[in-house]
Amino acid sequence: MRLNNMAHPKESWIYELVVKERAKNSLYYFETDKIIFTDQYHINRGSCCGNGCRHCPYDPKHQHGTTKLNKNYESKN
Repeated sequence: MRLNNMAHPKESWIYELVVKERAKNSLYYFETDKIIFTDQYHINRGSCCGNGCRHCPYDPKHQHGTTKLNKNYESKN
């Protein structure tokens, strides 16, 4: 098994699990040629950047300047 973006399709769930596990203790992770910022990164940032980030913890999502955390993230702050 290879732990990169070329993993066998049947092993892709393993790759995704490893990526998520690594991200738990990190503020970002790499996915092919992109840097993916975790929800904790965004919480530390303090407001939404408005760029449509995958792990945006704000409500409403993807609106620049929003500071209200989604109820699922309020305990992380």
